Amino acid sequence: MVSKRQHQIKIPKGRKIYFASDQHFGSPNTKESIIREKKFIQWLDEIKPDACALFLLGDLFDFWFEYKQVVPKGFVRVLGKLAELADAGIPIYFFIGNHDLWMRDYLKQELNANIFKEPQRFLMNDKRFLIAHGDGLGPGDYGYKFLKRIFTNPVAKTLFYLLHPDFSIWLGKMLSERNKYLSGNEEDSYQGDGKEWLFQYAQAMQEKEKFDYLVFGHRHLALEKKVGEKSTYFNIGDWIKHFTYGEFDGFNFSLKTYCV
Repeated sequence: MVSKRQHQIKIPKGRKIYFASDQHFGSPNTKESIIREKKFIQWLDEIKPDACALFLLGDLFDFWFEYKQVVPKGFVRVLGKLAELADAGIPIYFFIGNHDLWMRDYLKQELNANIFKEPQRFLMNDKRFLIAHGDGLGPGDYGYKFLKRIFTNPVAKTLFYLLHPDFSIWLGKMLSERNKYLSGNEEDSYQGDGKEWLFQYAQAMQEKEKFDYLVFGHRHLALEKKVGEKSTYFNIGDWIKHFTYGEFDGFNFSLKTYCV
């Protein structure tokens, strides 16, 4: 379901909006994750001077569950840098992904982040965007869609909440790593237009409503494909293998790779 609201962002001359997705920090272990975290932080430092907004399209963490007084330990470098950007007046838009389904209000409180659970419409200058993480959209993927209904069920969430954090967070990390349906991303190569559910979703949405750009994460692939004469589907890729990101300068959207 797509939110009916259309958000508006005016981009000043010389400023840009940046997009990143699927960092999965915490995976496969703390040591290897910190290497990627430092690379991501270096990128954030480099975009800070001209960024007027930052979009994080989900799965920033490989597993995330918030209690009222407890969040998973770690990630202090990333969260500290995001706080620095927020304190500098750069708004952060965060789309909940399939690995951080259980996010509550922690990032809202600490970073003043805008948190979204469903696809959103944006008008940036005169360009129309549809933006989402991408999990569960389009046809097929029934195993994951069924599991997502269970995990987002209030009763299931309450039962999980009653577990001690030491056990529940261990369990969540284990499921996140081993369950292909929770991942929703067992294919790491483009499957062709007829099998790519997000591409098909972008086509279907474009037939209902005209967008200039339809931007998603989730697939861990950097993709740029036309879905209409003046409309393009972008997938942002990831910060595990590809280290790709999106950049919108107020006129054009482009995919780029961060290399150091």
